[in-house]
Amino acid sequence: MRSEVFSQTETQVPGLALQNSKMLRVGLSGEFIARQGSMVAYQGNMEFDYLGSGGVGKFLKKAMTGEGTPLMKVKGTGDVFLADLARNVHVIDLEGDSLTVNGRNVLAFDSTISWDIGRVQGAGMAAGGLFNMVLTGVGRVAITTDGDPVALVVDAPTFVDTNAVVAWSSGLQTSLKKSFKIQGLVGRGSGEAIQLEFNGQGFVLVQPSEGYTPIQ
Repeated sequence: MRSEVFSQTETQVPGLALQNSKMLRVGLSGEFIARQGSMVAYQGNMEFDYLGSGGVGKFLKKAMTGEGTPLMKVKGTGDVFLADLARNVHVIDLEGDSLTVNGRNVLAFDSTISWDIGRVQGAGMAAGGLFNMVLTGVGRVAITTDGDPVALVVDAPTFVDTNAVVAWSSGLQTSLKKSFKIQGLVGRGSGEAIQLEFNGQGFVLVQPSEGYTPIQ
């Protein structure tokens, strides 16, 4: 029996790696952190455990912000395959730096990476949806996007629709820009538009969609 569907798209290496553009494969001998409900298959001996809030501080932040990204700890030996509704998967290497990611876009990350919930600078408590996960350390992070994203280098003021932004360098300065728009002119819908303004040196990852529906 022959078909290209049986071919492996990437050398079987340990750790987080792309199986294909829609699926992550984790060659595991130890543990890592993943989004609950993202496992589609595994081979070997695995344990999947609910990951608590990470302490009282993180629990309170989740309760206040709604940035309650459901996480699980995966332990064992073998291969685990993860996906999120056939959205595109991307792997980012952290080298002691920090990355801010919309919680709905987080798929998995190495257990060597620490995480917290951060508030976008310039966004008050009433500005819902502007609380994100901050990932820091050395290791790999897998994120998902709705379509093929663009990585914008920030060396001038950069403005991104709040529903299209996926991740950015945590060292960037952020603020909110509000404007009134006519339907179809700027982004989707009508009424008051809110964009995130980025300044400094770094990058912003933007997906070609403003209609991402997170897993419930």
